[in-house]
Formats: sequence, C-alpha cells, structure tokens
Amino acid sequence: MGHDSEESAATSNGGTAADGGHDISPPQGENRGDPAIEDTAAATKELGVHVEPSAPSQSSSTSRRLGDEHRPPLPPRPGTLDILKEGNHNTGGTSQRSKQSARPNLQSTATIALSRTDIHTQSYPDGSRETYAASAETTPPSKPAGVFGSIKRFKGLSGSEGGDSASVRSYAPTLEAGGDAESLLGEVLGASQEVPAWKLLSTQYEAPDPFDTFMFEDNEATVDFYREFDELRGGESGEQNEEQQLTQWQSKRKHFLILSSAGKPIYNRHGDDNLISGYIGMIQTIISFYEGANDHLKGFTAAGARFVIMSQGPLYLVAISKLGENDAQLRVQLEALYMQILSTLTLPTLTHLFANRASTDLRRPLQGTEPLLSALADTFTRGSPPTLLSALECLKVRKSQRQVINDTLLRTRCDTLLYGLIVASGRLVSVVRPRKHSLHPSDLQLIFNMLFEARGVKAGGGENWIPLCLPGFNKNGYLYMYVSFVSASEGHGEEPDDDRNETEHQDEIAVLLISANKESFYDLRTMKDTLVKELEKNDSMAIIKSAVRRGRPAATDIVPGTVLRHFLYKSRANVQFTMPSYEPHFTTLLDRRRLLSLYHTLHANVHAKNAHLKVQHCIRRESVSLAWVTPLFELYCVAGPHSTRNALAQSANKVVQWVRREEERVFIIGGAVF
Repeated sequence: MGHDSEESAATSNGGTAADGGHDISPPQGENRGDPAIEDTAAATKELGVHVEPSAPSQSSSTSRRLGDEHRPPLPPRPGTLDILKEGNHNTGGTSQRSKQSARPNLQSTATIALSRTDIHTQSYPDGSRETYAASAETTPPSKPAGVFGSIKRFKGLSGSEGGDSASVRSYAPTLEAGGDAESLLGEVLGASQEVPAWKLLSTQYEAPDPFDTFMFEDNEATVDFYREFDELRGGESGEQNEEQQLTQWQSKRKHFLILSSAGKPIYNRHGDDNLISGYIGMIQTIISFYEGANDHLKGFTAAGARFVIMSQGPLYLVAISKLGENDAQLRVQLEALYMQILSTLTLPTLTHLFANRASTDLRRPLQGTEPLLSALADTFTRGSPPTLLSALECLKVRKSQRQVINDTLLRTRCDTLLYGLIVASGRLVSVVRPRKHSLHPSDLQLIFNMLFEARGVKAGGGENWIPLCLPGFNKNGYLYMYVSFVSASEGHGEEPDDDRNETEHQDEIAVLLISANKESFYDLRTMKDTLVKELEKNDSMAIIKSAVRRGRPAATDIVPGTVLRHFLYKSRANVQFTMPSYEPHFTTLLDRRRLLSLYHTLHANVHAKNAHLKVQHCIRRESVSLAWVTPLFELYCVAGPHSTRNALAQSANKVVQWVRREEERVFIIGGAVF
C-alpha cells in the first residue's frame, strides 16, 4: 500500500512538472489524515529529503524534484547549421555550411536538455550582426565559409544582412555637423568589415563584371524609346490614317500640351490639332470643373501616366509622363516651356493679348518658335542634367587660363555691353557681367537651347542679331543678343549631323554679347572681332578648342580605380554642376535615359518634403547608386551591381575631394565683373 502510494504521488507530480509546474495538490485542510500523503513523506525521508509535517504544501515541489531525478537522459539537440543545407529554407541569417549529412531525429516530448552546440552572435563595425553556431572550442569565423542555394533565396530572408533596414546610424546629422562632410558619409556607409551578405552575393558570380555593358532591364516605359521622337505617320485611307496616328500618339512616353483658359490649343509636341482636339477639350473641362469649386487641379494619374498641370495667367501647361518623374520635376520642365514663351512675347504682351480677347489664338504671335519649344521638350524627354539640378555646366580649364579669358573680355568691353558670354559645346567658358547682377540659370538654359539644340541660329550662319526676353532677368522687356560662332574642330565647313544625341553638340564656340540698346549691333560686332583677335593672340582660343575636343574626363580618370560609372556633382553656392563622360558605359540614347531616370528617382527621394535622410543608398539588380545632399553640394553617383557600400562611400568621398581640389577649374567663381 505504501509503495503504491509513493509511485502514484511521484507520477502525479512528475506529470505536473511536465505540464508547466502548476501545483495541483489539495488544500491544506484536506491533506490531514490522507494515507497517500503520509506514505509519500515516508518515501522521501528514505531518500534523504526532509519534509516538514507542518507544511504539507511542500510535498508537491518535493515530488517534482523526485520526478526530475528519475527522467532518462535525452539525446543532444541538433546544430542549427543543419537547417541551412541545400533544399531547406534558411531563416536564421547564418551563412555557414553544415558538415553533417542528415538531420537526426528530434525528441517527440518536451525537453529541457541543453544542446552541445553553442550559438554565438558577432557584431560588425557597421552595426550589423551575424549569428552562427559553433562548439565550445571553436572560434568565430572571419567571413562566410560557403554559399547556400541561389541568390533568390536571400531576398526573402528576415535575418539577411544585406537588407537596408533603418538603424540609428542611418540618421547621421549631415546638415547640423560642422566638421568635414566627407567623414559623415564614411560613418554612415563605410565600415572596416564588409557586410557578410555582400561577400555572399559576390561569390555567386565567377564571370567578369557584367556592368561593363550596363544592361538595364527593359520595361514598358523605355521599350521603343528610339521611336519617341519620330513624327506621326498615317496610313493609306483616312480612317486607317486616323487610327494609326492615334495609336502612335498613345505610344509616346511623354507629351507636353499648352492651351489657353478658353480651351484653345497653343502647342503640342506630338500630333496635330485634329488628333488632340478631343484631349484638349477633356483636359480643359477637368481643369474648369476644379476651378469652379475654388480648387486648383495640380495633377492626377491615369492609365499609368502622370498628368501635371500648371496654371500661368491665361495659359494652362500640361505634362503627361510615363518615365517616372515626380510632380516637382515635371513642374520645372513646364516652367521652362513657359519661360520660352515669355522670351518671345514678354509678360505684358501676353497679358494684353488675353485681356482684350480671352479666346485669342496665340499660335500666330508664337509662329516660328515651335522648333524652340520642341527642342526644349525633347531635351526633357531624353533627360537633362541641367534641368534636373537647375544648374549650369562649365568647361573645365585651368584657373590661370580662365583668368586670362576674363581679363580679355573686360579689356575689349564696349560701353553698351550688358552681358558677355563665351560658350563652348553647350558649356560656359567665361562670363562678364555688371557688379551685383547675374544671369539666372533658367535664362542661360533658354539661350543654350536656342543655340545648341534648336540649331535655328546656327543654320543662319555668320552672325545673328536676336531680340529676346530673359524672364529671370526682366520679364517685362526685351534685350538684344549678338551671336557669332567659331568652329572648335580642326576642319571647317563640316555639315551638322542630324542623328547626334543631346550630349554630342557640335564642336562650336559661341560668342554672345547682350545689350539693352537695340541700336548697338555694330558696337557689339566690333567688340566680337577685337575679342576673337585677342583670344587668338594670347592662345586662349586654342586652349578652349583643345578643351572642347578633349571632352569630359571619364570617371576612372577623375578617381583612378573607382567603382563609379557616372556621377553628378552640384555646387549649391555656385549653382553649377560637373559630371564625367558618359563613355564607355552609357553609349546609347536609351542607356542615358535610364541613367537619368535613376538620377530623377534619387533626386526626388532626397528632396521630398518629408525626407529627413540626406544620404540614400539604392540597390537594384543592374546598379548600385547613392544620393548625398549637404548644404554645400549635392552628389548623385552610380556604380556596378557588385559594388559594396564601403567601396561606393569611399568613391563618393574621393569625388568630393577631387571637386574641392579642382573647384576653380570645373566651376566659374565670380567671373569677370565691371
């Protein structure tokens, strides 16, 4: 009887411990006189366990200790590395290959046995952690020892070290710091120990770097991009002609429409009035509906395209884009088109025309400016770094050589001169201006578009006298510009190439002299003749021609051994930017459009209203890119898909250091002032 009671009590309390250790013994009052409890006390006394008679509630815990001592030993728990074998899903974030060939059977019941394999966590200087399993006598590995499966497996791992999850280090105060800007980026992105996921990813590829060709993934927004600038062509019959033109019009990735508040079409990049009249009417109706509710429509999305609307007095300017640009970037482009209209009419003339008659047809006053508007629109479609950054690019020459050019401009200046510029291959060489006055970058972009994109001025040859309004300087009146071209190539009389892209300007040097006096043509022509002779005499013209023929340096020439393939650096103080050559990685129009689309994405992210991070690191299948914004500069750079964060950060730092060394060569600081 006593022996049976002992077995019963041990079994009962042993099961209780297994179930979570809850005390299920009866209350103290009910234990008195129970023979089972008394026999249990006797049994535990024989084992050397002392139980106070006055505390019967302790019998439960005593029985649990008794049951624990009679449990059979359990087999060791298997190592965590076994889970990482090929064919099993990894959720632990480790990258070591297990040496065991099969996973042992697990215990079917609950266990508290300890595994013989220890789990260690190692922290790296960049803030990441790696978890690995090792025995007591092993040491942490210095780097991952193997690769498990394909790369696709790492995309869905919650413990992957390659993720871009936010951390405290991601919020480095780059705007408030007073030290060197280069060190800030190094603290955010640089690390002495590379993240294991990067090393793991790089081991997947034994072939040469595929970024040498920089192939982008085709998508709907870029397919058939080469046909974007083709004119619409019709079919044989009238009905087929209209249907074919409509299909071609809808296939365009970007449209610009300008209409009056009365719904009169003024300009459209693709198609004629018969084709777009229905769309013009719908857009005008939508805008009027919102204005009737005292609400201005700024934009909407439909059919995968972004519609951005800008109202400027009596004009509505509409941009329709499928190229991934945001509203702010499209508004800058619409603003440039509006400035192009003002450069022809001036604001008082435009206001007067619509004040007298709201249904005025503005196409007659703007007759002849369609090539300028179309050239500007095509520049935006191809991608324009000056428009994206709202900055100018300068021709790189030595500081002493630029100073000689500035002195020559000042020495040959006539009394009626307001502004004097020397522009080579679309890049500013030198400028002479009045003190406390400077040309707005948007005005200079209009001038460059007229000279190097539309090619209407160069088609006339010789010299040109052009009245124009510079809205950034004064939108209420005209200035008068004298333009003369000098060839920068060795040969002369070369025919312009109609198939050239936006960055391959003619090797032309333009001398621009601007005056507020419409009778100053002969004075400015005399100044131009004297200026060219002086520049030839002091070899400045030869220096300019040599710089034009040399072109932009490659990224590897700027930073030897860099992983960068291209970058844009903007000096905020000077409102100027510099960039390397597109060669050899961006040789086609489509590659450059995709590169500019990537820059547009980076620019939009760091300049968003709610953006707090001024350093953004973007990883794509075909590239790795970086955006870095400080009060002094903006830097956008692109590298190959295998480049690490550390290498990208180091290259970005070297670009900043290079610009600081070459600042007075790549930028115009002050210019010639009188």
